[in-house]
Amino acid sequence: QVQLVESGGGLVQAGGSLRLSCAASGSIFSILTMGWYRQAPGKQRELVATITSGYNTNYADSVKGRFTIFRDVVKSTMYLQMNSLKPEDTGIYYCNARGDLPPGSWGQGIQVTVSS
Repeated sequence: QVQLVESGGGLVQAGGSLRLSCAASGSIFSILTMGWYRQAPGKQRELVATITSGYNTNYADSVKGRFTIFRDVVKSTMYLQMNSLKPEDTGIYYCNARGDLPPGSWGQGIQVTVSS
């Protein structure tokens, strides 16, 4: 079992930046892929970005060029650097960690609000 704790959310003006962190504990040796997902009010949860144990990354088209996902293996922590934020980036951001197959483990979620 993997436990995940997110931090770093908050309120920021459009054009600003935030960095989210996701600290993993427990059976971290089982983690192959970690990712960030978000859910806006009234919408389904959607993929933001993922990173594999081999450091391969994948991004949603809406965040390409603005967001960067990276991992610190020593600290067992994953990050999401978010630049040039837009109001449509507002939502609850969730950290996910899994082995071979989904769904894996989820964090409790953290609010990101971008004001116009």
